[in-house]
Amino acid sequence: MNKLLAATILFFPYLCFANTITGLVKDNKGNVLPFASILIKGTGKGTTANSKGIYNLQTDAGDYVVVCQHVGFKTEEKKISVNKIKTELNFELQEQQYNLKEVVVTSGGEDPAYEIIRNAIKKREEHLNEIKKFQCRVYIKGQLQLRDYPKKFLGDKVDFEDGDTSKRKMIFLSETVAKYSVEDQKKKIEVVSTKVSGRSDGFGFSNPQVFSFYENIISLGRGLNPRGFISPISNNALNFYRYKFEGTFFENGIEINRIKVIPRRKYEPLFSGYINIIEGEWRLQSVQLKLLKEQQMQFLDTLEIEQLYMPLKNVWVIKQQVVSPTGKFFGFDFFGNFVQVYDQYDIEPSFKNKFFNNTILKFSDSSNKKSLAYWDSIRPLPLLDAEVKDYKKKDSLEQLRKEPKYLDSLDRIRNKITFNRLFLLGQAFDREKTKETFSFDPLIAVSGIYYNPVEGRFFNYGMHYNKEFKGHDQLNINPNFRYGFSNKHFNFYINSSYAFGKKDKSMISVSGGKKVFQFNNNNPISELNNALSSYYWQHNYMKIYEAAFTKISFTKPFGNGFSTSASVQFQDRKPLENTIDSLKGKAFLPNYPTELISSNINPHKAFIATVGLTWRPGSKYLEFPDRKINIGSKYPTFNVSFTQGVNGLLGSDVDYSQWHFSMNDNLNLKLGGRISYRIGMGGFFNANKVYAPDYQHYLGNQTAIASQYLNSFQLLPYYQFSNTEKFYSTAHAEYHLDGLLTNKIPLFRKLNWFFVLGGNALYINKNSHYYEAFFSIENIFKIVRIDAVQGFQQNGVTTTGIRFSLPLLIGSGGNTN
Repeated sequence: MNKLLAATILFFPYLCFANTITGLVKDNKGNVLPFASILIKGTGKGTTANSKGIYNLQTDAGDYVVVCQHVGFKTEEKKISVNKIKTELNFELQEQQYNLKEVVVTSGGEDPAYEIIRNAIKKREEHLNEIKKFQCRVYIKGQLQLRDYPKKFLGDKVDFEDGDTSKRKMIFLSETVAKYSVEDQKKKIEVVSTKVSGRSDGFGFSNPQVFSFYENIISLGRGLNPRGFISPISNNALNFYRYKFEGTFFENGIEINRIKVIPRRKYEPLFSGYINIIEGEWRLQSVQLKLLKEQQMQFLDTLEIEQLYMPLKNVWVIKQQVVSPTGKFFGFDFFGNFVQVYDQYDIEPSFKNKFFNNTILKFSDSSNKKSLAYWDSIRPLPLLDAEVKDYKKKDSLEQLRKEPKYLDSLDRIRNKITFNRLFLLGQAFDREKTKETFSFDPLIAVSGIYYNPVEGRFFNYGMHYNKEFKGHDQLNINPNFRYGFSNKHFNFYINSSYAFGKKDKSMISVSGGKKVFQFNNNNPISELNNALSSYYWQHNYMKIYEAAFTKISFTKPFGNGFSTSASVQFQDRKPLENTIDSLKGKAFLPNYPTELISSNINPHKAFIATVGLTWRPGSKYLEFPDRKINIGSKYPTFNVSFTQGVNGLLGSDVDYSQWHFSMNDNLNLKLGGRISYRIGMGGFFNANKVYAPDYQHYLGNQTAIASQYLNSFQLLPYYQFSNTEKFYSTAHAEYHLDGLLTNKIPLFRKLNWFFVLGGNALYINKNSHYYEAFFSIENIFKIVRIDAVQGFQQNGVTTTGIRFSLPLLIGSGGNTN
């Protein structure tokens, strides 16, 4: 039995597929041809050579005609009889010869390519929509490698923990096999198998991204260019590209035109390279296009896209796509490729009712648990030697990392105390065995950098504990200590949360203790901003009180874009007074909102309950075996909440009812940029007894650091418009041009700086309203944004200010939690 079992495992690949055709693809000069397409003629069955030109194709015994294709080379067909386990069949492709048509071009005449492109543009929409539905199998392999990297990054040594000090290394390798189904605008991806090198529980790159050049605008992700890139056969392509007719060639009796694509101008989102267009049908046969940094591409140096299409009945379908990025980022020099191979097409599938739902990508329970024998039997692309070594090395390292001795040594390395971590960034201590992390705020937090006229210099220090359980459930416990050296008050509280659930994660949070609160509990100004403005300019904008408190909250998603929340909290509030009246000869203002109340609050208690509902129609999900992730929707997000101040419960003094509604969304205008907006409204049903902390407050800002965009006002005094009115409304909008206009300005286009236009509005009644307009420059050195803001009040008073932020690194503005 043992021998039989061993033999079964050894020969499993050959039991699944009786025979394998294998070989090498080269050109006539002996150079390997990477990613050549191999197809059994008359079927949809095929494979793709790897980057070294080697291919494997499993099939049954029999006689076949095998077709080998590579963009830029003549297609070659060979007959073969397959009657043994392994049959070798090599190809030597000849460089494609292009025949120039007999055309008469007068001086200044038009290149024949333009007429071909016009015909392709006319048929673009027809080809885009001609396949209404289909189902196929797709194999995806992605890899990224480093050519070089810095010794240190952000002060820490760069260590990949693989025992290899060489600069050349594989940093990511994954494979996926999935069933891909499409009907009209609906799609569904069912992942059959997936693996990630060095992560047995990982899920690889699994979402097929076919960049259809029949679309007017090709979206490659906001990170590369938020506006997208213009297709060479888009409706207005002739305004952006020049074309050159390279000649024609015949393949299976079909005449194909080869067109060179040339951007008319630099600093436009345009491709360069070649496209092959079928004569008469005016459809794409293959694509070889490239993007460069000067085409408004960010983060990458180059991006090459190669596509090959094949005929299937009376239409053409994608056979393979290869995307190859290269770049340098903070000293990390990387390159890679992402290959997608499509086969087993069914262009007349029958889908069951409700087959398409809000889950667009689903991983089966055992998708990342497949054996090596399984992968050897199903993989259409032979692994490179470097990939085989990477799998073996990282899989061995993963097993080693599970051993207690190794985990302890790894913890010692990761938990090494350094000056940067201890004093500036925060020190963390991991326990890999138990999936626990203990972290501590940087000691600079207790060095007296915080200051306000109530506490004087004070420290505000937090510690953090995180534990991950099976199924990605998580527990967080965060104690916080605060001590004011002037008022000698010590405050301590704990925030804790537990996320749980098999698919849709619910969360329960419990916090309590004694804490310093801002009058606006949404914290419109940070401790550091206030310390700087108080100590150097004597502007004590932050108004605070002290309270013993308890808060319990619960959130639960229900799917279909719905989630609910509920919370109850109790605060026993005490006023705080300034202990420092002046500094540097300038007096501080009292520690309460003088625009709102004439004296500080009296001690009182507040029991407050809030329920809320969030809905984003049309939400789409990624579904893993143990969790679901909402990836958004093309529709806005709606939020509604109701808050009740409960009088008499636990001695509560408050008595009010308040409602709030908001809607927010991002609108992609493609080449035109994007618009982001948030609209809100609310008010008090009753305001029988409302203390200053429970007023309707707005996130204002009176410092040079920008507050939270789309949820705040950049020049609004913090408490000037706080109210208990029955109705108010707010609106925030930003138009990000994302390179539009700036690509015409020499310095701006070279630096890739973008313009932003926008405004904020607050309306309470005809006697109380406020508006802002701003012009901004963002993407400065990739991380900086500068805003020039003009504010307008109802009495004709205007204010002007400049704001700065680092939105990509640290966000900006207040905390709305």
